[in-house]
Amino acid sequence: MRMRVVVTGGLGFIGRGLARRLLALGSIRGEEISEVVLFDRPGGEGVEGARVVHGDICDREQVAALVGRDDVVVFHLASVLSGEGERDFDLALRVNLDGGRNVLEACRAGGRRPRLVFASTIAAFGGSAMPETVTDTTKPTPQTTYGATKAACELLVNDYTRKGFVDGISARLPTVIIRPGAPNAAASSFASAVFREPLAGIDYVLPVGLETRIPVIGERTVVEGLARLAEVDGTELGDDRGLNLPGISVTVAEMVESVRRVGADRRLGSIEVAPDPEIEAIVRTWARRSSAERALALGLREDEGLDAIVRAYVEDHAA
Repeated sequence: MRMRVVVTGGLGFIGRGLARRLLALGSIRGEEISEVVLFDRPGGEGVEGARVVHGDICDREQVAALVGRDDVVVFHLASVLSGEGERDFDLALRVNLDGGRNVLEACRAGGRRPRLVFASTIAAFGGSAMPETVTDTTKPTPQTTYGATKAACELLVNDYTRKGFVDGISARLPTVIIRPGAPNAAASSFASAVFREPLAGIDYVLPVGLETRIPVIGERTVVEGLARLAEVDGTELGDDRGLNLPGISVTVAEMVESVRRVGADRRLGSIEVAPDPEIEAIVRTWARRSSAERALALGLREDEGLDAIVRAYVEDHAA
């Protein structure tokens, strides 16, 4: 048996890392991967061995043609991020919600009940009643448009699975670090920049206070986790197909200490603090800690610590 793998938002750093991992694995659930397709807007680097298709997740016909009627596994990563979503409500709904529906409808039309792994976010949680530690069963009460659109798509993944249209799993990602390249429009961009810029000898100004605490997950760990979710038996999750990926809870002060430890042999850029009220207002709505019992029970792993994440980034991107 052979199958295609489609990664929407595939030219992002998670998409590229996932493509490399899938190509290295060569198969999913015993079926040979015949092709890895990275679907994204023009721009960004591809991955050797994967096919790049440029397009728009809002183009329903193009998404339907992309998924087709073959045996396929779909990783849906395409998204407007948190900061941009707060500034442009209509864009967030069009890309995150309507784009998600386009992917689900394409899977449904194929008639083969494909495995769909949807990249959601722990920003789906929030509100005044949010506990200190969010769990797989914490009520989603998002306080950003980004989180709201992701939570809505989680419900759709559950319902399309219940109806037998897809075999879906929604993975709520903590803040993923360390993103290489230029800063993006995510409010969480600081969590990568505080490592990336100093390691490159560039001075960096933090937009949040050192006491800020968030759950994070390393690039290698999230890629491995997403690839693993293409393999698991969906029936083990029952009627709730959403789960938290394992994250470690850290403060920004601990991030600064980590980059200084791991980069002790480098000429590091300086790190200063100048709070940005817009960024801080978004970050205050996020969970401070998360648990991931369901993911861990499925065999997904968590990072060993911040220093391990930073060392992996140096090996992969900044050597």
